[in-house]
Amino acid sequence: MASQIEALNETPHHGYIHRKDDYLRRLRRIEGQARGLQRMVEDEQYCIDILTQVSAMTKALQSVALGLLDEHMSHCVVRAAAAGGTEADEKIKEASEAIARLVRS
Repeated sequence: MASQIEALNETPHHGYIHRKDDYLRRLRRIEGQARGLQRMVEDEQYCIDILTQVSAMTKALQSVALGLLDEHMSHCVVRAAAAGGTEADEKIKEASEAIARLVRS
């Protein structure tokens, strides 16, 4: 167990770093969707078609958020919990607040 805690403490980067390129690719795709939505409004497209694209973009953002939350929980929160103390309490509170924000959105 001690070696696991040491290994976790030796990785100062964020939990998502091993999937950084994937997240950036997905965010660029979402950025393209946002530009597409702007064009649809500029071109006065049908409301339902725009709403369909808004829904798709929302789902894509939620997917990114859930992936990042999973990475945060399995890396940052686990590392803090293993270390214990106030850092553990802070990370758990921070994760709970992030989950609450995602649920409300």
